[in-house]
Amino acid sequence: MDGEMNQSEDQRPGAKEQNSIETVLAYHRRTKHHLHRFAASPGYLDWATQPDPFRTYNGAERVELPLLADRLDAVYAKLYFPGAVPAMPLERNSVAMLFELALGLSAWKQYESSRWALRCNPSSGNLHPTEGYAILPEMPGLSAGVYHYVSRDHCLERRYVLEGRAGQQLAGSFPPASFLVGLSSIHWREAWKYGERAFRYCQHDAGHAIATVRYAAAALGWSARLIADVSDTAIAAVLGLTQPESFSAIAEQDREHPDALLLVGPPHPPGKGEETEGFDMAKLRDVLLAGAWVGLANSLSPAHVRWPVIDAAAEATWQADRVTETGRRGGPDIVDKFPASPTRPVVDSQINAVRLVKQRRSCLSLDGITSISAETFFGMLDRLLPRPGVAPWDVWPWPPHLHCGIFVHRVRGLPPGLYLFERSPTVHERLRSALRADFLWKRPEGCPEYLPLFELVEGDFREQAQVVSCHQGIAGDGAFSLGMIAEFSESIRATGAWWYRRLFWESGLLGQVLYLEAEAAGVRGTGIGCYFDDAFHNLLGLDGDHFQSLYHFTVGGPVDDPRLITLSAYSHLDGARLEST
Repeated sequence: MDGEMNQSEDQRPGAKEQNSIETVLAYHRRTKHHLHRFAASPGYLDWATQPDPFRTYNGAERVELPLLADRLDAVYAKLYFPGAVPAMPLERNSVAMLFELALGLSAWKQYESSRWALRCNPSSGNLHPTEGYAILPEMPGLSAGVYHYVSRDHCLERRYVLEGRAGQQLAGSFPPASFLVGLSSIHWREAWKYGERAFRYCQHDAGHAIATVRYAAAALGWSARLIADVSDTAIAAVLGLTQPESFSAIAEQDREHPDALLLVGPPHPPGKGEETEGFDMAKLRDVLLAGAWVGLANSLSPAHVRWPVIDAAAEATWQADRVTETGRRGGPDIVDKFPASPTRPVVDSQINAVRLVKQRRSCLSLDGITSISAETFFGMLDRLLPRPGVAPWDVWPWPPHLHCGIFVHRVRGLPPGLYLFERSPTVHERLRSALRADFLWKRPEGCPEYLPLFELVEGDFREQAQVVSCHQGIAGDGAFSLGMIAEFSESIRATGAWWYRRLFWESGLLGQVLYLEAEAAGVRGTGIGCYFDDAFHNLLGLDGDHFQSLYHFTVGGPVDDPRLITLSAYSHLDGARLEST
């Protein structure tokens, strides 16, 4: 089918993989919210078993990192233009800045006696299932090894020590001046609150974290590429997630699930060979067989609730073998439809990238008044288009599979109504035949010719937007809200059950772009994980599971809660480290 991943018969999933595909499709159906029934969850918050939001490895050497990101003067708008930000040297300080911006704390919030941390990487319910790792060659200020990042203390825990020849061999696994960032998920952190639907939310968060790593790298003048052809088995091995001595009997129940490896380093010219050329996974695994792992994972909860359907989905989507080259990054037939570089912002903002990343928040309420201009709206959509060599989409090694059904409420210059935004020209005919036959498919006045935005129905959709987003007012009170529509069952059947997780990762990437674009425009956004799946599909006329909504988002004027006190992110650290800011 045009626009899908084309595979020969011998590449298509076998019987075992077909069972995994049916398992994950059944999981998706089972975990839908319906107008009169929600997906299974605990139904209450058991505060006595609330998971610790910070994983640590007791006994591992701690390497305290300086807080230096505020010294970066990169302009946010320049992150989207290759070569506009000079590359930093690879050393301890620059690694510290990357983790501070990608996975570090951005603030603490306090209400009466309760206090909780906010981070640069968003999370469903602020539960933060995502953990971060670094696999580093020898560099100024840091020894070669595998490290776990503790955001609360802005430090690295050295879990695997490599010295002498082994350290030199590790460096030989990477291209020059490069290293790896690893991501994993602890499903229990989300399931504690959200139950069966939590596996979805962990994947959203993994996508957000992939995007925050890419944006942090861009602020340092670096690139970041998701390594597509590496298995979950290999990721778990090189991050130390399979070490039995690392987990106690209790901690075993909140073990981490491998997600992704990203190669971070100097920018790679677009179109000049493989994006991860020079990375040798086999050599890396061989090197990491030589030493010993250090550290015992802390127990996150004194007791746990098992959700077998999450375990089944995790097992079904486990990528045990190498991903084939099929379905890699889209070629000129996709990217050539869009300008090679994104458009310049309507107002040439000089907002600092670090300040924008750190001020990003998930809004809890919107004022129902604030509007944005059509030009600003078009600029936000422009940032969602994939382009070679342009952050953050150059991190993503596959063609786009997510598109946006948009409720326009308060966009000056556009009539309110229901719109569709296509992120790939190959999907147009399939979407048009799948949606309601009476839709207009009208090109909005003033919309750039290359921007694939279509008005479907004109009218006031504030109530419908609110209803499909679990009756949450924020979906109707903003300038616009949207649902991310995935090319779903056919792409999963053609590729494998592991692709289910990647679709959600792509939704997290989209969400992170919208978060930052909203902040840059002087408004605010938030992801919406609670929505009535099929109610949104019915509104669009979608039938079956060829297309499915995976994530919702809203943008508008925020209403702050005056009861909350905002505290500095790292004021709890000692003065010497704070002086670095």
